[in-house]
Amino acid sequence: MVVLNKIYTKTGDRGETALGDGTRVAKTSPRVEAYGTVDELNSIVGIAVFHAKGPIKKQLQTIQNDLFDLGADLCVPVVEVEKAEYPPLRMVKTQVERLENEIDQVNKDLSPLKSFILPGGTLLASYLHQCRTVARRAERLVVGLSKEEPINPDTIIYLNRLSDWFFVMARAANDNGNDDILWIPGASRKK
Repeated sequence: MVVLNKIYTKTGDRGETALGDGTRVAKTSPRVEAYGTVDELNSIVGIAVFHAKGPIKKQLQTIQNDLFDLGADLCVPVVEVEKAEYPPLRMVKTQVERLENEIDQVNKDLSPLKSFILPGGTLLASYLHQCRTVARRAERLVVGLSKEEPINPDTIIYLNRLSDWFFVMARAANDNGNDDILWIPGASRKK
């Protein structure tokens, strides 16, 4: 259990922060950028939760918890387990499999895609599209981090699948894709 008695500590006033293992790093480090973007995504998911009804609301709340797990995973560098004082929380394949099952369940009822779609439609679909793009940015940052130091590979897989999940759910929020806004290539060009 986490207990926070004091919100400000002043330890970050010089541009550094502590990772989950106590290591101090710059707030601009790739690791902090990665888990900070996951936190940003979680905030947008919170807005989507507010506008959601039915099963998707609970699914989004589960994703919010997953995103805290993901942030916890990213904030503790990968070390040999026997060297860790406490076993770190890591993302696992079952979290990815749950997303895949939900995608497959919803996708079977969507109208077939005949064009790329533009983000928008209903308010919920619009927020889900924003979640999708921030999830993609988080994924790019985590991939970048993985090029510099070891990470749990399930973090990348989860973010990759999550952006697909947001895409499918945005289509579902647009009357199962019937109200998607289709991209018309070159529609605004003058001849």
